[in-house]
Amino acid sequence: MTHFRSSLTLACLALVAASAGAQGVRPGGGITDIMRSPRFAAPETLRAPAPTSGVPVQRAAEFIVALVNSEPITNTEVMVRVDRLVRENAEAERMPRGELTRLVLERLINERAQLQLAKENGIKVDDLTVDQAEENVARQNQITVTELRRRVIAEGLTQTEFRNDLRTQLLLTRLREREVESRVKISDVEVEQYIQDQRKGTNAAAPQQINLAQVFIEVPENATNAQVAAAQQKAQGIAQRARSGEDFAKLARELSDASDRAAGGALGLRSADRYPPLFVDATQSTPLNGIAGPVRSPAGFHVLKVLAKGDAGATDGVVTQTQARHILLRVDDQRTTAQAIAQLAEYKRRIESGTADFASLARDNSQDASAKAGGDLGWTRPGQFVPEFEEVLNRMSPGQISDPVVSRFGVHLIQLVGRREAKLTQVEQREATRAVLREKRIAENLETWMQEVRARAYVEYRDAPQT
Repeated sequence: MTHFRSSLTLACLALVAASAGAQGVRPGGGITDIMRSPRFAAPETLRAPAPTSGVPVQRAAEFIVALVNSEPITNTEVMVRVDRLVRENAEAERMPRGELTRLVLERLINERAQLQLAKENGIKVDDLTVDQAEENVARQNQITVTELRRRVIAEGLTQTEFRNDLRTQLLLTRLREREVESRVKISDVEVEQYIQDQRKGTNAAAPQQINLAQVFIEVPENATNAQVAAAQQKAQGIAQRARSGEDFAKLARELSDASDRAAGGALGLRSADRYPPLFVDATQSTPLNGIAGPVRSPAGFHVLKVLAKGDAGATDGVVTQTQARHILLRVDDQRTTAQAIAQLAEYKRRIESGTADFASLARDNSQDASAKAGGDLGWTRPGQFVPEFEEVLNRMSPGQISDPVVSRFGVHLIQLVGRREAKLTQVEQREATRAVLREKRIAENLETWMQEVRARAYVEYRDAPQT
């Protein structure tokens, strides 16, 4: 995600797509499925749209516009996607209608070919995983699932259509992870060469790495001028307290409306292009440990602190490290998602009642390399866990045990052990550099792979789409 979304639908799809990072390796430790390099932007505070006017949507004529391996794409599918893009994206609205329609059709063809490949490879997304994706979308918008569903309907989608959108994006990202991301490896030689090039100043394309923390003050939807002014005044007061030396993490935990408040508002070390441009622009001239803002987004006001800043390869700056442990139960032919959730819920009940120990249950039951260490994942920096895991962890307090969390690897029971502020070590910085290179390689390979999937598909064009 690279900017704030004013549309709920695109926000949801972007959020789900961002939950598709490849599994990775924790620097200095063993392989563990839930960790990954920091590939995606920090969670953004997303704004759902105001309800539409209630005027009935005129449906386009129905006919087949293309076949993808004998599977039809209809005119209605194209027009629905076009209309949605026009509502949600100013650039799309300015494009000639014919050009936009052709682009949408090609996107649907590529998507259909990939979904067919996912089916051939046995990749599935069950209802419970979609349920959790829906809950994550609601949480990121700071609304209830009930309110999310109301806004989905107000935007002109049925609940079934919305859930199908979520399922489609999850399928596509799991397929891309399996076919592309899991195969990308970056050698130590490549990391060292990249660092040397930076030191010599020959790597002009080296991306800037930043780590920001925020205190977010929400502005209610359809807020009055008085409500906006009150939120702005509150944010300004927080910014002043932070500039006066008060602990920023404490301010975030006590006053922020964002889900990252439990982590002291820390958003994670990553390349600048993985942050919202609004945040990057606001902090461009802000020094290390400086305060920026409050800045206004469609969702509210953000007070920002620069925790780390520099090119990949630099070692300055402080990050919030997290120590956690987990129990992972994989989902397969012998265990469904529902059964794994029920089993972990029982483990949580036993731990909290004092009749079982987390570490012992992890050693005996967890299906992860961390099991032999009682589920301990060690000290990690932001961005090392897959998003669905980290999003839950960021909302937890030390000692707290989560409800069962569904990820692409199975179902987890998570306990947050502690947090601390620490500078990046040389080993951690090398892994951050490896992540930058891996991100670039994945983008290159993904484009090639998508072209190959498209080329292998039999596509027959029929009548041109029309309103």
